[in-house]
Amino acid sequence: MPKVEITIPEHLEMQIAQMVERGEFVNREEAIEDLLSTGIKAYKTSGPMDEEEGAGTGLEDDGMMGHDDEYVF
Repeated sequence: MPKVEITIPEHLEMQIAQMVERGEFVNREEAIEDLLSTGIKAYKTSGPMDEEEGAGTGLEDDGMMGHDDEYVF
């Protein structure tokens, strides 16, 4: 399986760690793989937002969800 290195915001890392601690996932790797897979399936189902739908949110210039964090694949 290919390896991918990402940088995520601390609040997401904390949420993943909490899910692992609660036993929802065996480890971080399983959690990230499952959550990413679920997100891709949801994206394929709903598709990208039209520009008109996302217009005016003020998040476009600030990165994903208003954060300036870097995502590296």
